[in-house]
Amino acid sequence: MWRPRAKSTVKIRDTPSSPFSFSTFKDIQNLCIEDHPSSPIKKSSSIFHRVRLATTFLRSLSLSLSEPEHNATPAHNKTTTPPLQEQPLITIPGADKRIVVYYTSLRVVRSTFEDCKTVQSILRGFRVLIDERDLSMDSSLLNELNQIFSGGGNCSRKLTLPRVFIGGRYMGGAEEIRQLNESGELKKFIEGLPVVDSGVCDVCGGYRFILCGQCSGSHKLYIEKAGFISCTACNENGLIRCPSCAV
Repeated sequence: MWRPRAKSTVKIRDTPSSPFSFSTFKDIQNLCIEDHPSSPIKKSSSIFHRVRLATTFLRSLSLSLSEPEHNATPAHNKTTTPPLQEQPLITIPGADKRIVVYYTSLRVVRSTFEDCKTVQSILRGFRVLIDERDLSMDSSLLNELNQIFSGGGNCSRKLTLPRVFIGGRYMGGAEEIRQLNESGELKKFIEGLPVVDSGVCDVCGGYRFILCGQCSGSHKLYIEKAGFISCTACNENGLIRCPSCAV
């Protein structure tokens, strides 16, 4: 038989309305009450402090960037003046009667390739004698350019292309040629150079190089006693300067 249900004799005390009335949460409740009014003040002061620092930094940065802009105009005018006498000279035969351009036809670096094409387009518009020296076709031209800027020693700085010489004197790179052309100063430097008929060379097709006739472009020669040896008449690519357009 089931035992009859009896009422519990344990009295349950009335709990206060606060959820943190238990003794185990008394400290947590006190901490929350104490920290609540002070925490917004700390956060607001920290936020305003960061905003003030960021504003000060932005103002100082804007001032530092605005100073070069004021000096940009005189710097631009200096580039239109004739080159200084300290600029390097080249001793290539006949360089005083033509333009010599060191450039590259490779598209490895897009900006360099575009600068070379832009300078070539500007200079070809004057229809004067231009000696275009492609460093990607002959590595000896790089050594030649380093010798010019190092004065016969080892050039420590990295040379960018293109490099332009007019009448045997160095004129600058792509940016200098653009500015000289826009200001009209470039025409004054080229006026004394002989004028030639514009056109593509029938021998090399405008590449300035042809295959070596001795090794047929292989850069190797076979000798019965010594076997294969390197051809001394061409460069490492088996090419020689075009005798028709190379001056």
